[in-house]
Amino acid sequence: MKNNVIRLIITLGFGFIYFYVTLPPINFQNSDFLFFLLVLLVVYLLTGVVELLEIKKILTKRIKPNFKPTGLVAMSIMLIILLPIIINFFLSPLFFAKSYSKRIVVDENNDFSKDVALVDFNKTPLIDKDSSIKLGDRVMGQMPELVSQFDVSTIYTQINFNNEITRVTPLEYSDFFKYLANKNDGVNGYIKVNSVNGNAELIKLKEGMQYLPSAFFSKDLYRKLRFSYPTFIFDKEKFEIDDDGVPYWIVPTSKFIGVGLKKETSGIVILNAITGDSIYYDVKEVPTWVDHVYSTDLILEQIDNWGRYRSGFFNSIIGQKNVITTTEGYNYLVMNNDVYLYTGITSVLSDESNIGFVLTNLRTKETKYYAVPGAEEFSAMASAEGQVQQMKYDATFPLLINLNNKPTYLISLKDNAGLVKMYAFVDLVDYQKVVVTDASLGIQKAADNYLEGNTDLEDNQLINENITIKSIEMALIDGNSIYYIIDTNNLKYKANIKVSKDKLPFIKSGDSIEIRYAIKKDVTEILLIE
Repeated sequence: MKNNVIRLIITLGFGFIYFYVTLPPINFQNSDFLFFLLVLLVVYLLTGVVELLEIKKILTKRIKPNFKPTGLVAMSIMLIILLPIIINFFLSPLFFAKSYSKRIVVDENNDFSKDVALVDFNKTPLIDKDSSIKLGDRVMGQMPELVSQFDVSTIYTQINFNNEITRVTPLEYSDFFKYLANKNDGVNGYIKVNSVNGNAELIKLKEGMQYLPSAFFSKDLYRKLRFSYPTFIFDKEKFEIDDDGVPYWIVPTSKFIGVGLKKETSGIVILNAITGDSIYYDVKEVPTWVDHVYSTDLILEQIDNWGRYRSGFFNSIIGQKNVITTTEGYNYLVMNNDVYLYTGITSVLSDESNIGFVLTNLRTKETKYYAVPGAEEFSAMASAEGQVQQMKYDATFPLLINLNNKPTYLISLKDNAGLVKMYAFVDLVDYQKVVVTDASLGIQKAADNYLEGNTDLEDNQLINENITIKSIEMALIDGNSIYYIIDTNNLKYKANIKVSKDKLPFIKSGDSIEIRYAIKKDVTEILLIE
């Protein structure tokens, strides 16, 4: 009995150290916890082996090794290994393919031009994550007193901050010794990068952040979460700030069937990075300022299940009729104060083109599919690079925008230093239609060049608007009569006489006319007068 107590004490002591370091959730649906149990059982057995195989006693032949493991412990080990395998087999897509395909609800009846507003380049995130990282490093480089103590995390979460598309990332402790030197004050700032104009700044905090992945002991973010919520299974954390700029960690919680199957987000823990105070929210009760409730990897996995298993398990392997999958890359859109995940959808039998794309709200999980056949993203990137192949620029993953009621790829072309040198617009349906413009001329000029280079605009790509004339003047330009109009909102327009020879000469101040144009500019060109 005494020996068993000693073995138990040794096992529990080892288990506490192992738990403190690895932090597995106390949850049978998690494989890390099952492995933790296995480790404890094996340690318990090994303590018996050490006792029986004491070197001195064996060498003096005072005892003979006679190890007989406890039957209950051995049986427990077998159950922990075999039971999850058996349960997961009978809960796998082989038997429940339809259930796996319904992990996410995908609305397939949608109109892109109605759901996605026309692009506003004053609200378009042209600064991607890689560029944000460089901008953040540049800000830190201007503050040597911080560089010697802290690193900049590469998280750079894209959020909607007070209607500004922004990426935020915390500063982190450089190493253990920097943590010891600064742990009382914490980390007193984070980097904020405007994704539209590239303005990067270090936001200094009155009170430093105490709870970070780079902190140690009780201030370690993961240890704080585990001891606060010992049974929760956590997904990848995101760093966000609320409307007042207070930093928080947004940590989704997951639930499964079996052991690690059919992962689903059950809620989130919002942890104040300064105070460590936290609160759990069900997915239906998340505050509106939070943008990332569902992880990107989870959404992509569920969309893949939707496309793969809709017609059963065996069809996903044999025949593969109507089996579709997401493309390799993804990007984000910010619409209606929420962040959306964008990714293309392609057939598993093809890797050259997309059959459509999906948009998923990362806060609500609302997912819409748009059946718009077109270029696969990497094909569009290669097409843009091909336009300036002599420059050897690298294309960024495309932004999906609504340009004149038509889904269009917007791609930045960067040099070896990571600087944006050109903008490329690529027709999603026909990636051979690509126009590249020097970035120094601005994104609006790049869009104008693209539209002027694509003269075959369809009716649904033109914008209708009713305006009231405030003033109208005619000028002769290169032999053509051009009419310059200012409406009652002081917006400026121009129209060639060829647009309407019968109407333009007779339009006067005070008249209301119905016009159609391709894109709003400083001086918008009227293409049709109704």
